[in-house]
Amino acid sequence: MWKNNIYEWQAQMARVQMERSGEMEVFVRVVREGGFSAAARTLDLTPSAVSKLIARLEARLGARLLNRTTRALTLTDEGRGYLQAAERALRALDDADQAVGSGTVRGRLVINASVPFGTHVLAPALPAFLARHPDLTIDLSFTDDVVNLLAQKADLAFRVGTLPDSALVARKLGRSRRVICAAPGYLARHGAPRTPADLAQHNCLGFNFRRSRVGWPFREDGREVEVPVAGSLLVNNGETLRQMALAGVGLARLSYWHVVEAVGRGDLVPVLEAYNPGDLETVNAVYVGGGQVPRRVRAFIDHMVAVVASSPSFVGG
Repeated sequence: MWKNNIYEWQAQMARVQMERSGEMEVFVRVVREGGFSAAARTLDLTPSAVSKLIARLEARLGARLLNRTTRALTLTDEGRGYLQAAERALRALDDADQAVGSGTVRGRLVINASVPFGTHVLAPALPAFLARHPDLTIDLSFTDDVVNLLAQKADLAFRVGTLPDSALVARKLGRSRRVICAAPGYLARHGAPRTPADLAQHNCLGFNFRRSRVGWPFREDGREVEVPVAGSLLVNNGETLRQMALAGVGLARLSYWHVVEAVGRGDLVPVLEAYNPGDLETVNAVYVGGGQVPRRVRAFIDHMVAVVASSPSFVGG
């Protein structure tokens, strides 16, 4: 008799735990997708079912987690706290499942990266990763546009520079200082700038996207200043900018990892290094959060963390 009671109690507890983790997963998905209907599509549920699950969760907790309007959902203070706790719990469950799994990385991994980072850092790192995981297919796209991971159905993106606020989870890979450089031929024709003010007499190549800085940062007399620059060419990606600098068109401000090989060969020459303010650029791996981060995503991020950590072109932190 008592054994039957124990078995019944254990079964009830299992159902409770399953229901609670399911509620957490639905809640996290609603927040990340920005609504009941969008979350329902990714969960293969109806919007009414998602709404009922959230209502049941709020009733069980005795707190409102979401403020609902006809246009948007916003988190309450209680909702923000529960979101953080739910994400931690779901990650722990996923880690537990993977700890006893076969360890096989398989499936299709869709990756997006900027053209320079993809060409000079990510692509050279792929052969070793694919050799270790022969059951994996990688779908790779390079663009300097900031893509919407959900709209593009991408699992993972590598982004350089300051991240906009978003629902994506970011893992920092490392940082690299930026340098201003030019081809020896350009410097022979126009002379090397000796101070930031000399840039007014130089062709300073730049970017045409709105998030780019208008001026270049320097440190003079113990303070950081931004010096306006102008030139004959604006481009939409760093790789084209590097090629134009190599061709002797003008000066370019680029990440060190992007030009380290050209600098080593003498094809590009850094200038104004004495005025460099510690101009650092961060590289992040970003992905959609929640409790079920696929093994293939985690494996590739770990691989890229190791690649960046072993590169002298990057610094940690």
